[in-house]
Amino acid sequence: MNKNILLIIFLFSSGIIFSQKKKKEKLETEEITVVKAYTPTVSDAYKINIGPVIDSVELAKKELDYSINSVPVASTFTPAKGKAKTLKRDPKERIYSNYILAGYGNYNTPIVEAFISTSSSNYNEFGGFINYHSSGGGIEGVQLNDNFMDFDVDLFYKQSERDFKWQANGGFNYLLTNWYGLPEAIKFNKNVLNSINEKQSYTDVYLGGNIEIFDSLFYGAKANFSSLFDNEKSRETRGTVSGMFDFPVGREIIYTEILFDFLGGVFDQNYMQTSGISYTFFNIGLSPNFEILRENLTVNAGLRLYYSVTNAQDEKSKFYVYPNITASFKIKNDNLVAYAGIIGDLEQNSYQGFVKENPFVSPTLDIKRTSQQYNGYIGIKGFLTSKFRFNAKVAYINEEDKPLYKLNPSKTDGTIVVQEGYEAGNSFQVIYDEVSTIHAYGELIVDIFKSFKFGGNIEFNSYSLANEEEAWNLPMLKSTLIARYEQKKWSAGANLFFVTDRKDELTILPLGTTDLITNSTYFDINLDAIYNINDKVSVFLNLNNLLNSNYQQYTNFKVQGFQVIGGLKYKFNF
Repeated sequence: MNKNILLIIFLFSSGIIFSQKKKKEKLETEEITVVKAYTPTVSDAYKINIGPVIDSVELAKKELDYSINSVPVASTFTPAKGKAKTLKRDPKERIYSNYILAGYGNYNTPIVEAFISTSSSNYNEFGGFINYHSSGGGIEGVQLNDNFMDFDVDLFYKQSERDFKWQANGGFNYLLTNWYGLPEAIKFNKNVLNSINEKQSYTDVYLGGNIEIFDSLFYGAKANFSSLFDNEKSRETRGTVSGMFDFPVGREIIYTEILFDFLGGVFDQNYMQTSGISYTFFNIGLSPNFEILRENLTVNAGLRLYYSVTNAQDEKSKFYVYPNITASFKIKNDNLVAYAGIIGDLEQNSYQGFVKENPFVSPTLDIKRTSQQYNGYIGIKGFLTSKFRFNAKVAYINEEDKPLYKLNPSKTDGTIVVQEGYEAGNSFQVIYDEVSTIHAYGELIVDIFKSFKFGGNIEFNSYSLANEEEAWNLPMLKSTLIARYEQKKWSAGANLFFVTDRKDELTILPLGTTDLITNSTYFDINLDAIYNINDKVSVFLNLNNLLNSNYQQYTNFKVQGFQVIGGLKYKFNF
């Protein structure tokens, strides 16, 4: 009897995970995060998206992560991608669904990008996105090879039925990079330099899909599977399945999210070469929420519950409970909205995630979970006038096992040959600590007139750590300014980025010395221009790092200096 009951409960739970619905739109924080495709000679930066670039290619329905006018060369910062708003167009203007872009720049930098889509009926669509970007290197003062290559393929298929719709995705990414950032404090002889094998490559293969069910308590599900392996015999596999269901209670709504997350990986050896590293995590998440909707008030009262099973070294299986309470109040319709919340969450760190953020990590990492115990915030957003939009927020965050990038100790003083290409103080480890953060964020966007916009944001973080002396490689202040001017035949833009100094530390094991390093503040300016020859053909030109500064986002890894890249873009339909 008991076995039958357990079997019924298991089957019922398994059925639930195949349902999910999109999170309800709530007026919470709407901070714009700036992301870009990785280039190993470029510093990442955060910027706000002041509006989609208007083009005659209809891309709103595409869900691939790319920007059709981006030219991701070194020191190019691409605004976060998003759905373009529907705009009134000239009825004579033709819409094209496909494009091919090709360009070339100094530092021997070619780029090729293409998006192709078609359909066999009114109810499906399939296609893919391809991106190739490489550089021959040549950064001033670098003693090792600093070339790189980034190649992406993303394929998709969408199908709509009467009661549901579904989508399948698959693809791969190949990234070639080098541990070229040798410490300036060490003088390397030619024999040691010639012995360093600085090359590293990552291959990431993934499959995924989602289904959305209409008019049902079970709104859909999402599943993703990925496998990463590198040139140093490391490998990692991850699979996630998530779903959501809800039901009304009177005027209110109760909805629940469910998550199953598996992560497993192996590193061939630890940094001191005493043993290999293996890790497995299996996280089960449940998040019940009670939502209250009123005319001017939205309140969500919920919890996030996790049970995490692991065999990783120095880690234990744990049960986690986090608050998930948010609220927003319309002070003056949608023109002025106050919001606040106390939330928390469990983040499963992974080798794949660390590589995407910092490809110069060594393949010898300890993988742990980060527990954001609470994030309490309060803010206000809205319109000062019809042309001035703003958002301001302050928060206090406490995180257990927050990851920080710090230089690995050097196993050579410049005269001793190292066995691995990442052991000369030219790679990063991940250090975990309990970190409390005072966070402040402000954003302002100004629409001067229809064809010209500019805006900016500023982010301040003050860190307090339980064990480490510094918040390694994290800046206290980041700021971004963006301006864009558009006409029918051409458009031009400017991006300015400012990041304050960051701390790091280098230990030279043969000498037994440790030096504190300060990576200087940097300021970066990038310009771009696009000219439309006709409705199908356009030319682009990007000028990056106008100050010709070989600054470092991560210690010892300088970026390329002044860069120029130009090319053509061709749009078409089948």
